[in-house]
Amino acid sequence: MESLSDVLKSLPVGEMLKQSASQRQTLLNDPLVKKWRIRYPELQDHHFALYLNRLYQYVKEYRNCSSCPGLEACPNDMQGHYTRLEVEPLQGEPQIIDRKVSCKKWVSKQQEDEMRKRIRSFYMDEGALVRGYQIEEIMKIDRKRIKAVEHIEDYLHETKTNGLQTRGLYLAGALGTGKTFLMCYLLHELAACGYSGIIVYMPDFIEDVKSMIQEPAKLKETIELLKETDLLVFDDIGAEQLTPWVRDHVVATILNYRMNRKPTFYTSNYDLNAMEKHFSFTNKDGEEEHKGQRLMDRIRHFVDVVTVEGYNKRAGMPTTG
Repeated sequence: MESLSDVLKSLPVGEMLKQSASQRQTLLNDPLVKKWRIRYPELQDHHFALYLNRLYQYVKEYRNCSSCPGLEACPNDMQGHYTRLEVEPLQGEPQIIDRKVSCKKWVSKQQEDEMRKRIRSFYMDEGALVRGYQIEEIMKIDRKRIKAVEHIEDYLHETKTNGLQTRGLYLAGALGTGKTFLMCYLLHELAACGYSGIIVYMPDFIEDVKSMIQEPAKLKETIELLKETDLLVFDDIGAEQLTPWVRDHVVATILNYRMNRKPTFYTSNYDLNAMEKHFSFTNKDGEEEHKGQRLMDRIRHFVDVVTVEGYNKRAGMPTTG
């Protein structure tokens, strides 16, 4: 971007003087400058003569912002920022100070980037995590899940008012009713309040954990990460193929640490009783009812169950959950 002085320097001396006077007068007569000048009656013409470049930059960037082409194509000197002029005294004389100010688009992007840092996903598309939704929009998508959405809103209100809860939510319902979507909405809303969160797609996560047996350092790091995050979501739990070792030494270890400390959330096609049966059976050892019950004790008593009804968004067919 050329400054006013750069434009003038490119002209012959005689022409430059004429253009300089013309440019100066045009700038001082600009409605934006006139409006700004009203706020500082102590400024005289000779003061403006010392700061023409700053006035020129102020006007130019204001015009750019008025017809903003978007953050990526921002034409201002500093992307996502505009010039603000203020007056401060220096040795008894007013001086015009220019400062760079973040625009709304830049602030919004920074907030989004911060939320991206707070929320992580394993084996999932992050698109739903970073997009903000209005509650009215969510209800409009499927009126049958209004009760479930109200539960989510109550939970958000409680957390925002009283801080991080120790109880989580267990979202149960048929395929495609939006359980994962609602959990992503919850994570997004609480990330905006400063909480960290992780959502894990259980079928892929469990398979990955099985391969970590030969990488104990990586496994330990993963378990610690899931233990310590403020908000943890086990998505599509019940769809995974468990082994006794994964159930008893990974999932149980994580839940044992989190209960009474931090909330864990679940989405599943199974209700709690069916989930207990799922945990009681492994391909290796068959039926182990007491171990399934032990793990469910770390879930059942630390969640509120929310039934998610509605139609299957993937198939377009109504379901009752």
